[in-house]
Amino acid sequence: MRFLKAILVLVFIGVIVGGAALGAGWMWLQNEVAKPGPIVEETKFRVESGDHVGAVAQRLEQQGIISDARAMKLHARLSGQQAALKVGEYAIPARASIGAVLDQLVEGDVIQYRITIPEGRTTAQILRLVEAHPDLVGDLPEREIGEGTLLPDTYIFASDTTRTSIIERMEKAQDDLLAELWPDRQEGIPVSTPEEAVILASVVEKETGIAEERPLVAGLFTTRLKRGMRLESDPTVIYGVSRGEPLYRTLNGKQVRRTLYRSELNRPTDWNTYQMDGLPKTPICNPGRDAIAAVLNPPETEYVFFVADGKGGHLFAETLAEHNRNVAAYRAYEREEIARERSN
Repeated sequence: MRFLKAILVLVFIGVIVGGAALGAGWMWLQNEVAKPGPIVEETKFRVESGDHVGAVAQRLEQQGIISDARAMKLHARLSGQQAALKVGEYAIPARASIGAVLDQLVEGDVIQYRITIPEGRTTAQILRLVEAHPDLVGDLPEREIGEGTLLPDTYIFASDTTRTSIIERMEKAQDDLLAELWPDRQEGIPVSTPEEAVILASVVEKETGIAEERPLVAGLFTTRLKRGMRLESDPTVIYGVSRGEPLYRTLNGKQVRRTLYRSELNRPTDWNTYQMDGLPKTPICNPGRDAIAAVLNPPETEYVFFVADGKGGHLFAETLAEHNRNVAAYRAYEREEIARERSN
């Protein structure tokens, strides 16, 4: 009996000592996981495809982001996060604890970049923006990208995103938008396919940069088409001349923007709506959502003429006589601007 009692005492003591050691180890781990990290400023770190938590913890320690790789590996094992790390580039905050770093890598809170594509840019201009973006990788698609097939928007992306994939996202966004808007189009509009809607929307987009004017311009062009009138849109002429690039002339040795020449207005092209009935052959830019929506559901209007007012907007008219007065006012403004540019 004495021997048995001694064994029980030893076992009891072992349990107590073991429990104390376990408790001390747990307290140590919790302290290591929660205490502020060694980095004094935000630091970038990348998790690569195929990385396991041990390799990541070692690199974090080597780069001075965490102080103890063992603590991270043990914490990840006990919390069931060993296989949950997300691939990507991370911005680790200054003094981030081991627990905070692991949470960030598990949640996939990666660095995000963005590219903004303004409405009304041609496909060639958009491709130049994508090509020049410093945070995208790879080449542009080798295939031809059609005019009007890219939806202007701000696109968020992670590191290592390719230029081709961004272009494909823009194309899909355009397809998805047309699939959303086309079924709810107004009856009797003078476009019979989504492609024709994009063509007319591209003309609307280039005619006005003012959001509030887009529905009215769309309504005006709809009225003209329904009445069998030509669109007579200057941007369509420009597209036929320069594929939508700005027009310049040399003045006193400097390149200055110019307006259309009469000879260009009179020159037939596949886009010159002064010389052709109906819509241009293709879009003349990549219109945004609002322009497409305006074309598919235009307001009713008796306006069939409009001209720039010289202040970023337009003057609208129902009759030719009223329109001619508006044109005369704009031409006077234009002459003043040209004279001012020459003086500079």
